[in-house]
Amino acid sequence: MRAVVVTVSNRAAAGIYSDRAGPILVEGLRGLGFEVDGPVVVPDGEPVVKELREAISVAYDVVLTTGGTGLSPNDLTPEMTSRVLDREVPGIAEAIRAYGVAHGVPSAVLSRGLAGLAGGTLIVNLPGSTGGARDGMAVLEQVLVHAVEQVHGGDHPGGAS
Repeated sequence: MRAVVVTVSNRAAAGIYSDRAGPILVEGLRGLGFEVDGPVVVPDGEPVVKELREAISVAYDVVLTTGGTGLSPNDLTPEMTSRVLDREVPGIAEAIRAYGVAHGVPSAVLSRGLAGLAGGTLIVNLPGSTGGARDGMAVLEQVLVHAVEQVHGGDHPGGAS
């Protein structure tokens, strides 16, 4: 299984500060057995679409983005992601928001992150904070491998549903 992490941050892309959330996702994905590239750091907006299209074209199984999911005028990651998705998988994004709220982060409801499929690539938007990255991985570690197996035609545990 192959994955890439894309950090979406205007300031990190400009070298103002270093990416701290992307490496958390890389480590989490490796712990699940993924071969991982990145984190690739890009500013928000059109560069996100370019990175996502590249990841889809080289057939990554999973793309995790971190950053650009909030309410500020520059947070455009969900809009850029929606431009490449074929089908949404809303339960993943909903579970990530619910996990954050349940673990004492009421502002998790403000994340507008999406999850969905673009061809055979599962794309999940996560918040840009280190806590948001950790919370996202706590949810994804329970479902991500199974999701990739399903995308590739695998069955549900216990047989057909």
